[in-house]
Amino acid sequence: MSNIEQFLNGKLQERKDNLSIRNLSAYNLPVDFCSNDYLGFSRSVELKKLIDETVATVPLYLNGAGGSRLLSGNTQYTEETEQFIAGFHQAESGLIFNSGYDANVGLLSSVPQRGDTIITDELIHASIIDGCRLSHATRYKFLHNNLSDLEAKLQLAKGNVFVVVESVYSMDGDMAPLMEISNLCETYQANLIVDEAHATGIFGKKGEGLIKQLNLTEKVFARIVTFGKAMGTHGAIILGSKNLRHYLVNFARSFIYTTAAPIHNIIAIRSAYQLLHTIDHQLIHQKIGLFRKLIKEHNINALDSESTIQGILFSSNEDTKLAAGTLQNKGFDVRAILSPTVARGKERLRICLHTFNTDDEMISLVKHLKELN
Repeated sequence: MSNIEQFLNGKLQERKDNLSIRNLSAYNLPVDFCSNDYLGFSRSVELKKLIDETVATVPLYLNGAGGSRLLSGNTQYTEETEQFIAGFHQAESGLIFNSGYDANVGLLSSVPQRGDTIITDELIHASIIDGCRLSHATRYKFLHNNLSDLEAKLQLAKGNVFVVVESVYSMDGDMAPLMEISNLCETYQANLIVDEAHATGIFGKKGEGLIKQLNLTEKVFARIVTFGKAMGTHGAIILGSKNLRHYLVNFARSFIYTTAAPIHNIIAIRSAYQLLHTIDHQLIHQKIGLFRKLIKEHNINALDSESTIQGILFSSNEDTKLAAGTLQNKGFDVRAILSPTVARGKERLRICLHTFNTDDEMISLVKHLKELN
C-alpha cells in the first residue's frame, strides 16, 4: 500500500474509531424530519407545473449553459431573474452563483484584502470559513451571538472591516441579534454580511428573510440567499449594490471560472419565487409553535429555537447515533449531527420541520424522543 493510501486509511480509521465516519445513502424514510425543504417546494407538483409551463415559453432553450457566464453561459432571462429576486428582497442588485458554497467562497475570498479584517461568529458555516481562509485579510471569530466579544474584536480591527453572521444558524436554529450587531457595525464603520440561507422563505411577510423583516436592508453590505432550502431548487444569489455585483463579476473566482447553471435551473428558481407569493406563510410557524409546545410539555433537552431547525441534545456521538437509528427504524428520517461538526458534548439530532409534516407525525416523533431523551 502506498504512503498516501496509508494516510487515507489512517484518517478514515480515526473517524470510525470516534463514531463520526460519514457515508452516503440513497435510502429515504417515509417521514421527513431531515431535509431543508421547509416549505415542501422540492416535492411540489404546483412548482413543477410552473417550471414546465415557463420552459415552453423561453426561446432558444438549451440543455446546458455551454460555458461560464462571461463566455456563452449568460442569458437575458438570467439577468432579469437576478433583478426580480433583488427587488423581492429589497436590494439594489444581485448575482446568481451555482451554490451557496460558491457564493460564500466567492464573496469572502475576493472582497476583503490584505490589511482588512474579517470577524465571524464562531458557529458560521463552513463555506464562509473556507472563503475567509482564501482571503489575505486578518481573521477573528467571536463567541456565538456574544455582542461584548464582537465589540472587543471590532476594537482590534484594521482596514475595511467585515462582520459575517448567519441570520438563522444551520445547526442550532437560533437567530443572530441582528439589530444589535447592525448597530455595532455602524458604530465601528464595519460592513455587515448576512447569510440568510435558513431564513429565506420562512421569515419576513412574504418570506424575504430576517433582514427585511427587521427593516435592516439599508444597513447590510451583502446578503447571501440560497435556493436549495425553503425555495426547493438549487443555487444562490449575493444581494448588494450594483458596484458589488460588478466587482464580483470581475473578481469572484467561483463565479468567473465555472460553467453557468443551465437555463432550466434559473427557470426553477424564478418559478419558486412566484410560488412563494401564493402560500400561507403562517403555516410553517404554526408547525414550529406546535413542536416547541410538545417538547416543552415533555421536558425534552432541546436547543432554544424559533426556526424550522430544532436540535435535540445528547451527550456523545454514540448516544446520538443510537437515538437516530432507533427513530429511523420507526420510519422517521432524522439524522445525527456529530462532533467534530458540532462541539464535543453538544451532539444532537437535527430535527427539521416542514409544512407537510402532519400534527400526528410531530406528536408521534416527540413521544419517541421522550423515550430516548
